[in-house]
Amino acid sequence: MDVVTITEAAALQIKDMMKENEEEGAFLRVAIQGGGCSGLSYGMGFAHEVEDGDTQFEQHGIQVLVDKESAPALKGTKIDYKQSLMGGGFTIDNPNAIASCGCGSSFRTAKNAGTPENC
Repeated sequence: MDVVTITEAAALQIKDMMKENEEEGAFLRVAIQGGGCSGLSYGMGFAHEVEDGDTQFEQHGIQVLVDKESAPALKGTKIDYKQSLMGGGFTIDNPNAIASCGCGSSFRTAKNAGTPENC
């Protein structure tokens, strides 16, 4: 099983972003880092190299990388893209999160509280 699941809608948006930013062929790196009002925050960006300890997999034609420190907290996470009248955005459903903030971009797990900051 892959560490994270990317829906088809999210994959289409990521491919569009890769094209707009001339990043076709890049990897999508998904990670967590300390910060946010709940202690941890999500990060997604384009990468051009596989680092030691990275988990690499493909979904919907996108090569995904997750570093070994982020993998346990991201295991089972679903990344989707939702479009609404107010615009669109990525949604992250992480079954490991035991608390999250109102903005939805910060969380903590039972084993990792991170380093909370003010929102």
